Amino acid sequence: MNDMCQPPGLAPETFGAQHYKSDYKPIWCPGCGDYTVLAAITKALATVQKPPHEVAVVSGIGCSSRIPAYTSCYGFHGVHGRALAAGTGLKVARPDLTVLVASGDGDGYSIGGNHFLHACRRNVDLTYIVMDNHVYGMTKGQPSPTTEPDWDSKLSPGGTGVRSFHPLVIALASGANFVARAFSGDQQGTAEIIAQGIRHPGFSFIEILSPCVTFRPEQRDWRNLVHPASVQPTDDPARAAKRIMTDDGFNIGVLYAGHRAPYAGGPSPASADMAALEAEFAV
Repeated sequence: MNDMCQPPGLAPETFGAQHYKSDYKPIWCPGCGDYTVLAAITKALATVQKPPHEVAVVSGIGCSSRIPAYTSCYGFHGVHGRALAAGTGLKVARPDLTVLVASGDGDGYSIGGNHFLHACRRNVDLTYIVMDNHVYGMTKGQPSPTTEPDWDSKLSPGGTGVRSFHPLVIALASGANFVARAFSGDQQGTAEIIAQGIRHPGFSFIEILSPCVTFRPEQRDWRNLVHPASVQPTDDPARAAKRIMTDDGFNIGVLYAGHRAPYAGGPSPASADMAALEAEFAV
């Protein structure tokens, strides 16, 4: 982590994207969509003007989960699939922090799938960003939960034959308060959606189509397939579900923005007292 504090002599409103970047150079493959996702995240943080020391970025394992190291905010690089558990605990314990959780389709939807369901249900006020490239890139190209069933590769000859996971529908059905899709090739649009997600109360889920051109070079064509959603965001879950279930998977924009109150619980001063806890469980 480099200097997290406000630059000397600058007013709080002068934070720019560069103030959220660390000194570490990303080591993603050339052409990886995660480069522009990182740029969009720092741009979004500059938009909301949260000082870097009031922001925490939490991740699990995978290419996308390198994100915390490349920011100058507080960061936690945890174990596989557990980013939401760590991020949820942090936000509940420190509601003053702006918490972003970064993940990929393998980390977030496979081993972390159960945490995804319950994070949506709990509706803790954090922003969950999933960089989805429909493949495990870090471990050389295995099919992930969002891989098409007929995707043929050396590791899955003929395809898996298994139906793809639909993260937006799952998020909506499980109670996420904000559901959006973005495309890494649209850096400005992605930054705007992330900023909206940060500002929206409750659990904000943002699916970012982020091509892995190393193991799935055909995803270069996503640039020609994405298109803005032709409808305005709705607060009606049934209407949003119909939109999401009937779209082509390349609609980008905010698809649902609900009004459900965020989880307001947390440890009370009494329960946070370790001496009292020890006394309660003493035998």
